[in-house]
Amino acid sequence: MIDTMNSYMRKVPVWLVWLLCLIPVPVLLYLGSTGGLGREPIKELEHKLGEIALQLLIAGLCVTPLRRYFGLNLIKFRRALGLLTFTYVGLHLLVWLVLDVGILTQIWQDILKRPYITIGMVGFALMLPLALTSNNRAVRWLGARWRVLHRLTYLVAILGGAHFLMLTKGIQLEPVLYMVAILGLIGLRFHRPHRKQAA
Repeated sequence: MIDTMNSYMRKVPVWLVWLLCLIPVPVLLYLGSTGGLGREPIKELEHKLGEIALQLLIAGLCVTPLRRYFGLNLIKFRRALGLLTFTYVGLHLLVWLVLDVGILTQIWQDILKRPYITIGMVGFALMLPLALTSNNRAVRWLGARWRVLHRLTYLVAILGGAHFLMLTKGIQLEPVLYMVAILGLIGLRFHRPHRKQAA
């Protein structure tokens, strides 16, 4: 079964993942312009883009555990998932900067005074070197340092989960579940399953 799935996945082009994952962008823009995002379309658009970014980040974290524990090899899609996450975070930030706040002095005040925004901006800043080095040339140039650098992904994921937790008022189930998923997947990433020794 797994071998069949792996064989099928090898035939799926990476560009198809990009295409499917970017479909929500024009859909959300259309809904926002036609009143489909409620009374506060900018806030809703901002929230939806951020949530999709978090979902893509979690999908990227799933790649290694799926291969390690179930034999499902989706490694060819991991880079695309990472760059798609960065794309959605960038769009989320752009909506906040341009459509939500729009005033430069207010932006800096929000970053400095609101912890959830500070955490979000730190997470975005840490994503920049990851996005810039997500290419074969950077992998060759950095060598073993590339893997060390890209461990920042785990910190980015935790910061993203914390940003969502702090953004919501009171304790809500959805952001808690996202954080639990992130911490669980990071834990699985560093946990090595015991292998049975041959008799």
